[in-house]
Amino acid sequence: MNTKKFEQLDAMGEEKLWEMYSKDNDQGIRDYFVIKYAPLVKYVAGKVSMGMPQNIEFDDLVSYGVFGLIDAIGKFDPVRGIKFKTYAMTRIRGAIFDELRSIDWIPRSIRQKAKQIEQVISELENKLGRTVEDEEIAREMGMPNEEFQSLLNKLSGTSILSLNDIWYLGDDNDELSILETLEAPESMNPDILIEKEEIRDYIIDAIQKLPDKEKKVIVLYYYEDLTLKEIGEILEVTESRVSQLHTKAIMRLRGRLGRIKSNIVG
Repeated sequence: MNTKKFEQLDAMGEEKLWEMYSKDNDQGIRDYFVIKYAPLVKYVAGKVSMGMPQNIEFDDLVSYGVFGLIDAIGKFDPVRGIKFKTYAMTRIRGAIFDELRSIDWIPRSIRQKAKQIEQVISELENKLGRTVEDEEIAREMGMPNEEFQSLLNKLSGTSILSLNDIWYLGDDNDELSILETLEAPESMNPDILIEKEEIRDYIIDAIQKLPDKEKKVIVLYYYEDLTLKEIGEILEVTESRVSQLHTKAIMRLRGRLGRIKSNIVG
């Protein structure tokens, strides 16, 4: 798309362009949105790249993310009242991690350990009816707390996946990502909120019940879009400690939400 064409479309305003695109899927308008939001792909890829193994190239993450952006443009419905930027970030992250899953970048042994910790946390919290401490998790796993802390550090690069998970509530057009629940309620269409209130409440409740520091890490990272380093400065802890808190928070959420899903399906 040449500069003049881009400027012409830009002058029309995004709201008008979405209205036009939803009617006729104009290729020129789609290209406009791809160009306009290309920096968002690099931003998301940059956040994802932190903590990734060295063999994962940033440019590859950007390439994966572009597919997510195109998917977001094609599926975005402005009537739902969700900001496109928020929706696109979810789809971009999802596309990146879908591709990472397909190349199986996480070693099987690490994946199995992560699953084991999630299961232990879920079972202990269900049994005790409260948030469990690191020492209790380590003891249940039959290892010293120091070894458990070391294991959390090894798992930190794998745990970022889960907030991009989608809850399917009926059909292909009826979905809610965990990440979307961190959006301010006023940014969502009231009808959508009512329709999905029960699932949304489950997810928000699971986040609210996290230990204070873990909850802050989740909100600051996914909602405020701060880096782990910036979060460390706010919480006055090291970046590696933030990564560890993030990992534990994700595992608690996976365990709790897994139990909820099982109860719903059951």
